[in-house]
Amino acid sequence: MPHNTQQLHGCSLVAGAPATPEGGVNEFAAIDPARGEPLPPSFFEVSESLLEQAATAANEAQLVLSETKPETRAALLRQIAEGLEQLGDALIERCGAETALPAARLENERGRTVKQLRMFADLVEEGSWVDARIDRALPDRTPAPKPDLRRVLVPIGPVAVFGASNFPLAFSVAGGDTAAALAAGNPVVVKAHPSHPGTSELVGEVIRAAVARLGLPGGAFSMLHGAGTQVGAALVGRPEIQAVAFTGSLSGGRALFDIAAARPQPIPVFAEMGSTNPVFVLPGALRARGSEIAHGLAASATLGTGQFCTQPGVVFVPQAPERDDWIEECARAITAQSCSAMLTPQIAAAFEDAAARIEASPGVTRLGITPATPETTPNNLGSPQSGSGSVPTGAMPLGGARAFRTDLETYLSTPLLRSEVFGPCTIFVTLETDAELLKAAAAIGGQLTATVHGDPAELTQHRELNAILAGSVGRLIFNGVPTGVEVCSAMQHGGPYPATTAPQFTSVGTAAIERFVRPVCYQDMPQELLPVELRDDNPRGILRQVDGVYTRAAVEP
Repeated sequence: MPHNTQQLHGCSLVAGAPATPEGGVNEFAAIDPARGEPLPPSFFEVSESLLEQAATAANEAQLVLSETKPETRAALLRQIAEGLEQLGDALIERCGAETALPAARLENERGRTVKQLRMFADLVEEGSWVDARIDRALPDRTPAPKPDLRRVLVPIGPVAVFGASNFPLAFSVAGGDTAAALAAGNPVVVKAHPSHPGTSELVGEVIRAAVARLGLPGGAFSMLHGAGTQVGAALVGRPEIQAVAFTGSLSGGRALFDIAAARPQPIPVFAEMGSTNPVFVLPGALRARGSEIAHGLAASATLGTGQFCTQPGVVFVPQAPERDDWIEECARAITAQSCSAMLTPQIAAAFEDAAARIEASPGVTRLGITPATPETTPNNLGSPQSGSGSVPTGAMPLGGARAFRTDLETYLSTPLLRSEVFGPCTIFVTLETDAELLKAAAAIGGQLTATVHGDPAELTQHRELNAILAGSVGRLIFNGVPTGVEVCSAMQHGGPYPATTAPQFTSVGTAAIERFVRPVCYQDMPQELLPVELRDDNPRGILRQVDGVYTRAAVEP
């Protein structure tokens, strides 16, 4: 058992303090995915009254946090990053126990998480992200004078953040959504993911302590436990919450979106809901480097047991003499990859069900499956029962990676084949003509990514293919793999529905902060009342647009 168990109290963090469990609340436990056994301690689902306290405290903290100096917000983010590093092995051990993810993967993910926090700290400290725009008055303009107009981005209000199952650090309590929301000056209320509550609590305590050290109101951060969907639904319904960030399934994201839209005051939901991430392999690339593509694709498809939102789930292969042999090589490479336990019993059972239904679909041929081992043979398909104290025992259900083959007609007529399968499953779709190539591209729907493998002449020849794909994805990749989402300013991690609910935004990179702000224009406001970023003297020295020209210079009176 990881040695950090004694640090956990199983309680939610509400407005700067652990919340004492109230009578009648549900208890649940994390599950060790490698063994299917419960991990102590028990966690207590937050009560309705405590959830209300968290939302109310966030609302009360909003004005204070929104007016906090950028240097203070930057310090908060950097202190959180330092705190995650100082947790050392305790965080990695507990996280590994709750997710079955290897220590090396979790160390890398922690590195990504602290990088995100420091990246937003640098962004806020520099300051130009507020997109300040100034159009000076023209009092002598005819036939009507022009007023003085100044526009800047301001915090949107308390943000509800939902932790993701597959990234227990980078898309969870202190992940990119929380970092972006805090950087923008918003309080955050996190709904911890029930599959890694201990990890969430350790990270949440780091944030709570950083908030306290800087003298910020406790309502700037709360973290709520809950085993089912009730806590999350209630949180999104609270009138104090002004935006939602979610990473997970289509059904989960759409449910939150519908709740938010049905409120008396609808609010935006920034939900990233998965993708099949189609790959197109053109004949020239197949001839020139087919084996290299096959093995790179196999590694990408099975990375993290296929539990990545950018996992390549469907591969389109046009007619070529090498096609059949290449597809067989890909299938062998995919099913030769070792598979570890999946993240939760529910995810494992859903994967097995989807793979079985694909195999049973007319017109689909199974090309291979990773042989089951004693460590991956299913013993129990149960799932924890919220509030009952019962948990499954036995190893996780996972038979291994799957590879299937079909044709375009079957793919287009079978909705299951066009849906994300969360796990190591890849479908190869054969195409016979250039017309079918374009038809396939037009049918993929909204995706996070699409990938094209081709030699330079092919890529030029297939400009129409590239244009069609660019209309359906957030990131178009050439001669690479979709897994591996670089954390940087130019990254776009999003896409048209159903990949996300807000394709104009990203959940990765510095532009992610734009989800949690809104523009305000000040007309003829006295200088001393303006936000500092809009004052003539530009005391922060940020880049601004003044009368249509970008400059860091002060504005002449």
